[in-house]
Amino acid sequence: MNQSSIIMKPTILVVDDDAAFRAVTSALLEDEGYGVTCAADGNEAIALLRERHFDLVLSDLVMTEVSGLQVLETAKTLSPRTIVIMVTGFASVESAVEAIKRGAEDYLTKPCGNAELLLKVERALVQRQKDEELARLRDVVTQSHSFGNLIGKSPRMQQVFRLAQQVAGTDATVLLLGETGTGKELLARAIHFNSPRRHGPFVAVNCAAIAETLLESELFGHERGAFTGAIRQKPGRFEMAEKGTLFLDEIGDIPMATQIKLLRVLQEREFERVGGNETIRCDIRLISATNHNLEQAIQEKKFREDLYYRLNVVPIRLPALRERPEDIPLLARHFLQKYVQALNKPVAKISEAALNLLLQHKWPGNVRELENLIERAIVLCTGEVIDVEHLLMLQDRPEADLLSQARSRHLTERQLTQLYARIILDVAAGNKKEACRILDINFRTLQNRLEGLAADATNES
Repeated sequence: MNQSSIIMKPTILVVDDDAAFRAVTSALLEDEGYGVTCAADGNEAIALLRERHFDLVLSDLVMTEVSGLQVLETAKTLSPRTIVIMVTGFASVESAVEAIKRGAEDYLTKPCGNAELLLKVERALVQRQKDEELARLRDVVTQSHSFGNLIGKSPRMQQVFRLAQQVAGTDATVLLLGETGTGKELLARAIHFNSPRRHGPFVAVNCAAIAETLLESELFGHERGAFTGAIRQKPGRFEMAEKGTLFLDEIGDIPMATQIKLLRVLQEREFERVGGNETIRCDIRLISATNHNLEQAIQEKKFREDLYYRLNVVPIRLPALRERPEDIPLLARHFLQKYVQALNKPVAKISEAALNLLLQHKWPGNVRELENLIERAIVLCTGEVIDVEHLLMLQDRPEADLLSQARSRHLTERQLTQLYARIILDVAAGNKKEACRILDINFRTLQNRLEGLAADATNES
């Protein structure tokens, strides 16, 4: 059997209540090597669509009983990959445009020439093949350059992925090290969801965000009446993470008194709630993270050495973004795809000049800073390409670029305020609390300004 005999011919369903059109069109398509099936009306077409898959449907728009729009809807519901081209008279062109809005690939007006019909059919099938190949390649790249929600093709990130994959299958305690914004919590989640505990809870605690007086209660729980305001018994995060994973972020900020209790839990796998006497056993996997130098903290008597060795069973260091520049284009395009969908903007790519600017930046805020920047650039972009002008934060004088934007786009005072809030959030590497401090506004006001900026950008598009 030769190779050509095993290649599947594209299958086409021709739907039209005009017998002459069906006969001429099917003969034309068969001569080009397509596998053709005909339906005399919408009911017959829908029955055929339910029986088997077609690569393309060529359907009349106006038919009695069941219209071409109903055929389109059925085809897309049963097989979203199926291409639909509508055929209509000149008087129904507006309806054909409506069909395209509902998912049709293209339309033809009767009478249509053979060359035009064949060209549109071939072009649609070739484009679908390209889209599917691109999607397949994207999946391959994502699988080879990612672990969980982390992305990176650099040797250092590939090493992180290999180590994380190895440790995920065990219950070993993991210490994640790296600067703020490098993705430590994302890696912790990836380890959990690739582990035997994946069906258990993943409980995250930012130790630096909880007051020292409340941290013990947050971790270990408390009994009713343990302190003023303890009106009922409350389980702690260790209990909530039972049979799962507990992630303690910013572990280096835990006070000494709490460190002692944490050490006991790691050694004995048991604890008592604040104000209680009942000893509670726990079955959890612990992952912790810090951006501090714990060895230096030990020298300064700010961190217990014995606790450090309990936490540091398997250390994984996430490199800063400036240490893996080859990942910047990959990450930038990933965030572009993510936020184009979230913001419903028609931005297609990032210009080479903009990518070069991204590569030159030092990235003090790491991946989080890059993500915030790409999101902001998509909001500001009014065309299909993100260019240097949209990366205000990376310029030497962001305030000058802000004023330039205000003049060129005739921004109102409200829009200028919204845009400045976005720039300050970028300067703060995505830390909204810090941005509120710099702007001297509350969190709700900041949110309103950011949401207003996004809404204005959507209306412009």
